[in-house]
Amino acid sequence: MTDSKARQRVLSPDDLTPLDRAFQVIGVFNPGATRVVDETMLLARVAERPLPDQPGFVGLPRVGPSGAVTIDWEPEAAFDLSDPRVVRSKHDGVARLTSLSHLRVFRRGVGESEPWSAGSVFVPESPAEEYGVEDPRITTIDGIHWITYVAVSRHGAATAIASTSDFVRFERHGIIFPPENKDVVLFPRKIAGQYVALHRPTTKTDFCRPEVWIARSPDLLHWGGHEPLFQGISGWESDRTGAGAPPIELDEGWLVIYHGCGSSERPGDVGAYCAGAVLLDRDDPTRVLRRSREPLLRPIADFERSGFVPNVVFPTAVIDRETGLTIYYGAADTAVGVVDTSRDAVLASLH
Repeated sequence: MTDSKARQRVLSPDDLTPLDRAFQVIGVFNPGATRVVDETMLLARVAERPLPDQPGFVGLPRVGPSGAVTIDWEPEAAFDLSDPRVVRSKHDGVARLTSLSHLRVFRRGVGESEPWSAGSVFVPESPAEEYGVEDPRITTIDGIHWITYVAVSRHGAATAIASTSDFVRFERHGIIFPPENKDVVLFPRKIAGQYVALHRPTTKTDFCRPEVWIARSPDLLHWGGHEPLFQGISGWESDRTGAGAPPIELDEGWLVIYHGCGSSERPGDVGAYCAGAVLLDRDDPTRVLRRSREPLLRPIADFERSGFVPNVVFPTAVIDRETGLTIYYGAADTAVGVVDTSRDAVLASLH
């Protein structure tokens, strides 16, 4: 929908210093975003990788029971290194991440020319987060900012929830969707007396195309009423699909910007990630009214096509403004990108 000149890279690894001098920042991406009074708040994932200091070995970071970061140096020959993000043991197929992620607050005033200033840090703490915390989404409900995020451990990728009133202090509330489940976003109000979430369960057996599911809760902590909502049906969303930004309520319905990933032409490579949209009924969000046939955003800018994982536009936040929609996204698993688009243009693109 937009050309590459309309897209801006707002944060990149060069803008940050690592939490530990034994690491290097390889990505700041996939942010949650919201407006607080006269500020825009981002809560971005920051990925750090151990500095290479042992030739022939791969460093696999984790957080130990005491909260200290440990690096397990393992022989490269013992792992499949084809995916730069996740390596797999040739012996038993068990996966490990090559980086350790935490979440970091960035804030900026209303003026678009103002710089982003870094704030509080949300680091892995519990055994369920030993391999990092990733990909936050922010939904404000009754003045409290609720954050769903991915907690990664040797048991897999689960979704946990935290809350804050000021983006300085955070309260963890634990895991709400067990492994493997990602891309959980909350609706900003109750519907028919219940909170509602979208989520993406994943399995090793592909009985169907990738799906987004819907669930309900009385208290944001206990979830049930699970049912599938929609599948990735087009080629650009045939390999993976999941919610991107939390739903926005419009007169026409609930607008959800989501991501899709197609298969790569080269075996073993990751396909391109794009952004699409779906419109759900306001009173019954299990009803899909319209959705994208073609992507709203494809990776076309240089900073989207080149990075730690090339060809990625991964939407994670939308701010609804009077002038349109501001979409924040992860670019190439390396940087934060932003683009402004027309609300009417998004709706007109849906079928």
